[in-house]
Amino acid sequence: MRQTRLIGMVHVGALPGTPASRDDLDAIAARACDEARMLSDFGFDAIILENMHDRPYVHGDKLGPEIVAGMTRVGCAVRNAVGLPLGVQILSGGNRHALAVAQAVGGRFIRCENFVFSHVADEGLLPEAEAGMLLRYRRSIGAESIAICCDIKKKHASHAITSDLSLADCAEAAEFFGASAVIVTGSATGQPTSVGDVAEVR
Repeated sequence: MRQTRLIGMVHVGALPGTPASRDDLDAIAARACDEARMLSDFGFDAIILENMHDRPYVHGDKLGPEIVAGMTRVGCAVRNAVGLPLGVQILSGGNRHALAVAQAVGGRFIRCENFVFSHVADEGLLPEAEAGMLLRYRRSIGAESIAICCDIKKKHASHAITSDLSLADCAEAAEFFGASAVIVTGSATGQPTSVGDVAEVR
């Protein structure tokens, strides 16, 4: 029996209202569906949608309703296009937004980059650990079936203020605060994850 699961990332096109936006939602959704079908055809076990092209990012409390609406539109289209479990991430720090979208489209999980510990990222200071508010929000909207997968020592960020904490420390904190799973990455998008880091967290 296979012990690993592959989650394929679909980088949703720049949504209306963001600096790089060029296409309407129909075109954005169609492209996302094409990518999701390709990942499904190549044997991936799940899909996660991320608004990567909305850069430069704004923090969660400054995200507009158009981002939630756009991700919901794309999520519905992808869910209908492929029968795989679906996840949502909304940059930057749009964790409650992602939960709401996941619930609306029948998603199974979200990705949260600031679940435990503060850090300084390329999009600015993320001073609040989200665990407490996020789990309360999940309970309040009846979305407790949606898993929360959280990054630890997130990529594209400085961790000087938590340099005395190991990856294992961060993983233990995430588990203690109720994360469904932890995510270990390289230092930047496209950089491989250290096998040693994964072993430490396990």
